[in-house]
Amino acid sequence: MRALVFLLLVAAASAYKMDNCDLARKLKAAGMDGVGTSLSGWVCLAFRESSYDTEAVNRANSDGSTDYGIFQINNRYWCSDSQFNGRGCGVRCTDLYNLQRSITCAKTIVREQGIHAWVGWRNGCQGDTRKYIAGCTGL
Repeated sequence: MRALVFLLLVAAASAYKMDNCDLARKLKAAGMDGVGTSLSGWVCLAFRESSYDTEAVNRANSDGSTDYGIFQINNRYWCSDSQFNGRGCGVRCTDLYNLQRSITCAKTIVREQGIHAWVGWRNGCQGDTRKYIAGCTGL
């Protein structure tokens, strides 16, 4: 019973939903400001795609594919899982729960397809996104 409780606590603690300012600082440190969009654009994108949840999963795509991680990166093209063998980023889809791996893959996507690859960006982050980092210190 103790082992089960421990495993449940570990599973609950592993999902990491951060706030906008924490994400903005991490994205800035990773050199994302100006990669396809502004820093506030990336924070907007993460909000629109996953509500800042590094372990978000969306299986509701019309083509049967699945999106993973904070930027909701698709398995058909970018990561591999039991469903598809997307190789664009050379990672397993569950690797995208790691923020740094998601950032690295997002940079690849922007280089190959541009920021418009994300529906969340097209539908909500093309205008003034400064509100997503307003009040954040250290930026």
